[in-house]
Amino acid sequence: MNRYEIIQKIGDMYQIGNTESGEFSYVQALRTVGKNIKDYQKGDTDTNHQYLDIRFENDRLVILVETKNSFNKWNQNKIRKQLQDYVRYEKAYSDKKIIAMLIETDGDDIWVWHGQSVIIDEEHRKKEETVLKSFEEYENIVFGKVNDKIKVVDSIKVLNEMLHSDGVNEKLRSQFVGTCLLALKNGLYYENLKPSLDKDTGKDITQEKIIIKNIKGILSGLLSRNQGVDALNKAGKLSVLSSKVLDDQDIASLTYDELQEILKFIDNNIIPFINDSNTAGQDLLNLFFTTFNKYVGKSDKNQAFTPDHICDFMCKAVGVNKNSRILDPCSGFRVIIVIEANSYVNIRSSRLLPKFKTQKNSGCCAA
Repeated sequence: MNRYEIIQKIGDMYQIGNTESGEFSYVQALRTVGKNIKDYQKGDTDTNHQYLDIRFENDRLVILVETKNSFNKWNQNKIRKQLQDYVRYEKAYSDKKIIAMLIETDGDDIWVWHGQSVIIDEEHRKKEETVLKSFEEYENIVFGKVNDKIKVVDSIKVLNEMLHSDGVNEKLRSQFVGTCLLALKNGLYYENLKPSLDKDTGKDITQEKIIIKNIKGILSGLLSRNQGVDALNKAGKLSVLSSKVLDDQDIASLTYDELQEILKFIDNNIIPFINDSNTAGQDLLNLFFTTFNKYVGKSDKNQAFTPDHICDFMCKAVGVNKNSRILDPCSGFRVIIVIEANSYVNIRSSRLLPKFKTQKNSGCCAA
């Protein structure tokens, strides 16, 4: 399969090159984000590879393709090491999911790698991947476009038993799993981590603490993107999440192996089977939390996920939007978050009742 055929099969609209020959120079790419490729080149590499043959991308996925005339004519360890170099550069350049592949131009063999860490060796090669696919098909593989109700429901009991055996209290499980789902869908890495030095404190930080810190960083970034959340509100939400969930003793006492096992199970058995970009997927996500809560005690029964299309319908039905103030005197002390057009609707408790008596309000909802 020649270069032209590869590009046409995967999709020429996704192909990105930054050299005249159409190759992708990581020297140039890293320079555009203020990084030096020398900082990511390992001394044990025989040749410091810099030019990837073909690169494809969209807003969340990158496909790296290195071509060889015939795999049998090359030292296979060396060409795998070359591809691993490109994966390392790509991780430094972008935060997108990666599929890496070696393709023969004089034959039909293709070798494909993808997953959490994208480790390029024979053990991690996706041996079932023998036919070149389109970009959309690879995107479906990585992000899981198929809503599989049976697979999700079957995984719920296993996940609950796993959390129970690890000593995670019932009242934390739903919030913790929801937090993990959100972090994993936004690029959380958890495999093959090593203890490192915390730049903020100057102290060593263990792998499990690295994961928790990265989860907080991801959530902070997501809140920063939401223009409806001011700095004080953002700090408050992160503080509640940290104190009530991530910094709770049950979560803080999880070992790296336990935390890694939980995340890997969610990553492999839940995320690929819920496509939350459509109505059916959001309904399935709602079913996941509803069913999940059947395995826990009364303390966690009120945790729920409301699909966007239900929120949209209710907002239209009662005539409210992201700028509305809503009185809910029956809600007790729980926190209610309503999402409409990806923005937060302000919720106030009954202490605002005097203001509602004196101020003109276009929308008031009591549940």
